[in-house]
Amino acid sequence: MTNIGLYLKKRSVNLSDVSRKTGLGRSRLSKLSINPNTRVTAEELYKIALAIQEDPGEMFRELFAGLSLVNFQDNDV
Repeated sequence: MTNIGLYLKKRSVNLSDVSRKTGLGRSRLSKLSINPNTRVTAEELYKIALAIQEDPGEMFRELFAGLSLVNFQDNDV
């Protein structure tokens, strides 16, 4: 299961409801929830957040908490 899948499962989200509200196909939502090789777009995440009445910024922070820049230093700007 993907981070998105775990996030939605933790909140007992019904994918069919999200599909109806977002216009994203039920199969697309299933792929995003199950297949770690499936890439999600920012637009899809934003629509999902709105559909489940979550703050999009908070959802992004939780889903991508492990991301960081590689070897970034202030003088590299």
